[in-house]
Amino acid sequence: MKLKIQNEILVIDILSIILILCIVFVPSTIARVILGLPFILFFPGYTLVATLFSKNEEMNNIELLALSVGMSLAVVALIALGLNYTIWGIKLDSVLYCLSAFIFVTSTIALIRRARILKTNRFIKEINLSLPSWAHNTFNRSLLIILVLAIVVTIGTLAYTVAKPKIAEKFSEFYIHGINGQAQNYPTEYVLQNGQITQVIYDDGTVDAISGFGKVTLGIVNHEQQTAVYTVKIIINGVPVNIYFGGTITQQLGPIELQQGETWEKEIGIIPDHTGDSQEVELLLFNGIDNTSEDSLILWINVKQ
Repeated sequence: MKLKIQNEILVIDILSIILILCIVFVPSTIARVILGLPFILFFPGYTLVATLFSKNEEMNNIELLALSVGMSLAVVALIALGLNYTIWGIKLDSVLYCLSAFIFVTSTIALIRRARILKTNRFIKEINLSLPSWAHNTFNRSLLIILVLAIVVTIGTLAYTVAKPKIAEKFSEFYIHGINGQAQNYPTEYVLQNGQITQVIYDDGTVDAISGFGKVTLGIVNHEQQTAVYTVKIIINGVPVNIYFGGTITQQLGPIELQQGETWEKEIGIIPDHTGDSQEVELLLFNGIDNTSEDSLILWINVKQ
């Protein structure tokens, strides 16, 4: 039995789009399994081969199948390895979108290269669905055995990687920016009268006689590889002080719940409550219920009457 396909690359693109739609809009369907296997084991390698060899290189169906599957396994393994070291990890969505992008890019390049050839050349002009002769073709038999072994080994490797992904370093990023959104121009001079801040001077010379507090932008980024709940406190010379945030005065910020990789960045106000030069303003970051601060930031201010 022989099957003719006019433009197999467009067929691969269409099937990939159908798979994406099935995964996005249909929670569970047999189509996801049927299309998912060639999507991982065949499509990436075939479009890559089509990109590298735009002309027909006298490649029979068995050789083309083996090369496409081998290339697919290599591409999937490399993409999975790369994703394992990113914040997205090896998940259904991340693998789907990365493989789809690879397939669409390589298929587009392959089609462009083919369009430049006067006589159309296709990798598959017709597919012979009959089984190869094992008795008379030692090369095909050996190639198929190697192909099956490669598939088994690679699937086992991918399964192990998914089951036991690399645990990245766990930490929380904690930073402050000045009034221009950069690591400069922080409040340095305060004027305190009758318990109220009447003037704030920043290190770029900016004078604020309205707000009643020194403005900084506080940022937290969760790299703990899991959901984390943070609180922030400010102490000046070892004494806790109030924080201006969101139009109110509070003793601490939080709880601030962040997913892995999520960033929290807000403007807050520092309000000193006593006069003195070279006062140490320490912003403390707490993670969870632990009373020990995970990180701290320090500013120095002068407060005058």
